[in-house]
Amino acid sequence: MAKRKTAYVCSDCGAEFPRWQGQCTECKAWNTISEFVVASAKTATRQVNSGYAGQTAAKVEKLNAIDLEALPRFSSSFKELDRVLGGGIVPGAAMLIGGSPGAGKSTLLLQVMCQMAKTEKALYVTGEESLQQVAMRAKRLALPDDNLMMLAETNVETICELALAESPKIMVIDSIQVMHVADVQSAPGSVSQVRESAAYLTRFAKQNHIAMFIVGHVTKDGNLAGPKVLEHCIDSSMMLEGESDGRYRTLRSHKNRFGAVNELGVFAMTEKGLKEVKNPSAIFLSRDENETPGSSVMVIWEGTRPLLVEIQALVDYSQMSNPRRIAVGLDQNRLSMLLAVLHRHGNVQMNDQDVFVNVVGGVRVTETSADLALLLAMISSFRNRSLPNDLIVFGEVGLAGEIRPVPNGTERIIEATKHGFKRAIVPKANMPKQTMQGMKVIPVARLSEALNALE
Repeated sequence: MAKRKTAYVCSDCGAEFPRWQGQCTECKAWNTISEFVVASAKTATRQVNSGYAGQTAAKVEKLNAIDLEALPRFSSSFKELDRVLGGGIVPGAAMLIGGSPGAGKSTLLLQVMCQMAKTEKALYVTGEESLQQVAMRAKRLALPDDNLMMLAETNVETICELALAESPKIMVIDSIQVMHVADVQSAPGSVSQVRESAAYLTRFAKQNHIAMFIVGHVTKDGNLAGPKVLEHCIDSSMMLEGESDGRYRTLRSHKNRFGAVNELGVFAMTEKGLKEVKNPSAIFLSRDENETPGSSVMVIWEGTRPLLVEIQALVDYSQMSNPRRIAVGLDQNRLSMLLAVLHRHGNVQMNDQDVFVNVVGGVRVTETSADLALLLAMISSFRNRSLPNDLIVFGEVGLAGEIRPVPNGTERIIEATKHGFKRAIVPKANMPKQTMQGMKVIPVARLSEALNALE
């Protein structure tokens, strides 16, 4: 019997080493190197003629001579999912969707597959549940189950052989952590198994022009479990976020070779599964009619559309020597930085105050256009003075106290006008060139000007 060849792979960056060591010298991470069993010579010979791209007969072509009409996009029957994917599903694309337990990954994909099976051949492969359990969920959600093909299998080679015989247009692999390749002598879910299984499935999808959804689990830190090579070889990576006891779920794209990154799709969890939210701004703006101190509305830009969200701040005298700074839905370090800017350039000191900020609805705000709205919300709570209900705010705040412009400023103002807002405090550089009917725009260039606008 031939001796097995092994290598040692970092689960964070994918770097390989001839022997185990405590720290990865490439990404400097500790305790991330695991043993990886190299595929046998038989397997290597069988797969040597194809890479992640799935081409078996490579040839040189001119870029303008490539036929784009041969692989048109097709809809997933969910407009929010199509938006996140960049306009629809591309044949042969390998798409990874992750999320915490109970987020609704399997539910969403089962709904998509049942709807698509009406017009296209669709195959759902489950490795974590029995076929009876999936059928019970489909019946509970009242989904059309006449045409969807099901398969309960965890061996990747067997799955590809059966799928090749059925020739589906779209497939679901649920999940990659339980799949295994026979030639790799390690347990399912290990670095080597996840790596080889993902590579095998990606090659199969591209060679046969089958769109494939791959479900992935997350670690306790919220990152996709498995080696980084898993995210490198697939075409798009999405995360379904939301609390298991909450009503709304957000689907965010982190990588997409066929569309914009950071697109956001919003779904509502109901008794009949996930439903699309066509107007996300409306659900995130369920405000009290009475004006409340510490509340402001900002316009953020998610992918290709504006989104209105409410931010709340609570500033209260601290009983502790080290006041607390807690941010939910925002960057904690940026909150500390903005408090320093407020002290230096706004002459407002909160060193003896506890500061709590929260984005209503569970939305995660990552862009800097929320700086000005966050500062005004904290000032409103600190002075116990309410901001007008018809006021929206956006703008980036620099360390020198200047208000910097943000992309798509005019489109943000137009979106706020559609929801009945009458006043806007925006960066001076984002001032619309034409007067906007029904909207009073207040341009500001410095933090002091924004504070004076509240007087």
